[in-house]
Amino acid sequence: MRNSKTLKKIHQNRCARVCGLGHYLPFFVRYAAHFGYDVIWLDLEHRAMTDREVQSLLGLCYHNDIDCMVRPPTQERTRLYRYFEDGATGLMMPLISDAEEAQHIVNAVKFPPVGNRGMDGAGLDGDFGLGVWRPDSTYTDDANRETFITVQIETPKALENVEEIAAVQGVDALFVGPGDLGLRLSHCEGEEKISLDEAIAHVADVARRHGIAWGIPAGTPELIKQYRAMGAQLLAYGGDFSLTAVLERSNQDFDEALGE
Repeated sequence: MRNSKTLKKIHQNRCARVCGLGHYLPFFVRYAAHFGYDVIWLDLEHRAMTDREVQSLLGLCYHNDIDCMVRPPTQERTRLYRYFEDGATGLMMPLISDAEEAQHIVNAVKFPPVGNRGMDGAGLDGDFGLGVWRPDSTYTDDANRETFITVQIETPKALENVEEIAAVQGVDALFVGPGDLGLRLSHCEGEEKISLDEAIAHVADVARRHGIAWGIPAGTPELIKQYRAMGAQLLAYGGDFSLTAVLERSNQDFDEALGE
């Protein structure tokens, strides 16, 4: 089983470099691996792909030695651990609001004694059985060690329960969803109302005290520095939508070259 680059960085107290992908662009996997990213955040919550397209991208990640962190469209247990069987390294679970939901995810995708994942071994992560169906196999221990669960903190309820979520064995990281969390915090009223910046600082503090990683998207180099100084170890910067900037610059080059 391949080793997770993300977990290696986390265990070394370094920052894993995350880029986002939400469309079926096989070349993007190769480019991300070539340019030194540690993990691709594959968004299936807001983007639609067929099962075969997802399998193809996971296989490309696996064989280009770059982690793939899937954000799935479901909490259905067998679908979740199939992503790992097909080569995913991690899950980013959206809209988790309490420890019970977080424990459900752990139970679904970690083998005993940590969770209750179903055993097969015929997937890519087990070398299609060749690394599993032998007496000396360490497949289940390897899978538990080299896969990770990231829980998104995106609601006021999740923020309220973040201590309990962070304490769930098998949760490796908290990931602030600033869009969803900021939207929901803006509708809160009363003495408990806090800003998004205060919420981010609170998540960072909880992660530090519980000895797990935390992360967030960073839209600028300045934010990368700021969040890293706060202890962030999963920073998302760059992705397929960055192609808009490439096309904008290229069109400006056309304007200058053609005098238009």
